[in-house]
Amino acid sequence: MTEPQRSRAVFSTEDFRLIRDAVATHLEKVKDAPESVKYANLYHRLGRVA
Repeated sequence: MTEPQRSRAVFSTEDFRLIRDAVATHLEKVKDAPESVKYANLYHRLGRVA
């Protein structure tokens, strides 16, 4: 039997920073909407990765 291939990262550290900046910009737009909590949580999770 052959060994399974290792999975490769889809995003780089720089990608996470860019995505986090984009989420922060969008968060300003939706700050009064109910879904803003979800974007705020995503923003913080992305901060832990980058």
